[in-house]
Amino acid sequence: MSSETVGHQKYYVPEKSSIPIVFAIATFFAGMGAANAITGNGSTMLIAGMVAVVFTMAYWFATVTRESMAGLDTPQLNTSYVYGMGWFIFSEVMFFFAFFGALFYIRSFSITWLGGEGAKGIAGDLLWPEFEAVWPPMITPEQSLLGDQATTVGPKENMYLHSLSGALTWLPLWNTVVLLSSSATVHVAHMALKENNRKRFNFWLGITVLLAFIFVILQAVEYYEAYAHLGLTLSSGVYGTTFFMLTGFHGMHVLIGGIFLLTQLVRSTGYNHFSDKEHFGFEAASWYWHFVDVVWVCLFLFVYIL
Repeated sequence: MSSETVGHQKYYVPEKSSIPIVFAIATFFAGMGAANAITGNGSTMLIAGMVAVVFTMAYWFATVTRESMAGLDTPQLNTSYVYGMGWFIFSEVMFFFAFFGALFYIRSFSITWLGGEGAKGIAGDLLWPEFEAVWPPMITPEQSLLGDQATTVGPKENMYLHSLSGALTWLPLWNTVVLLSSSATVHVAHMALKENNRKRFNFWLGITVLLAFIFVILQAVEYYEAYAHLGLTLSSGVYGTTFFMLTGFHGMHVLIGGIFLLTQLVRSTGYNHFSDKEHFGFEAASWYWHFVDVVWVCLFLFVYIL
């Protein structure tokens, strides 16, 4: 009896590669560099790590693409790609769930306890009697002991919409419009590819990539406004920390997703890759992009609205 199971195709086993371990090392240095940059210990390691990550990903993408175009991807291997991408997005969901969970815990429990409410608020009432349990907190409990001087060390303003008259100049609203529009355009591009309409696919995918980078630019402007005019920084207590951690990580995912989609656009326009039946590279990018859109809707609701 043949060792190959009847009814199953041969599973393509790629050559041994050092790419995964190199990527892991590059990611480690990028993470350590980010920690050093945030704590004021320089950004050299961060820059070196990010450059290494980008070049490693580019080489890895090119290798996988060459294998696919050479016809080495069997249906069985393609199925493993689908499951792999699904589990990756699930891990990203859990990543953001942890930060949303922290935000919920801080708003629902920690702030009230520090303000002296509930059975666990006795210590807060004794240590910081002047601290008000409101969200967002404009000062920390320690700063509440400074009295009027606290306003010089906390944020002067928060990121919420204060009146309907300012809605048209409220950057989070425009970010939402841009990102939800990009979700629609990437869907239209997907439908065009399934219909084998290459021209329409390239056009709408190009619009999606443009919207992705517009979002990144708008968020950079929002951060400038927060630091320069609102006094809201990463060190502005728990409000500044949760705001920049949630929106910052999401912005990083938007940038990665935009590069992911740009890669698919270059493959289509420059190399005529993809067909109406074989286009998993683009499908994976579109799944990731829809995930990024859903996370932003949650961010917009829980960070900017409620």
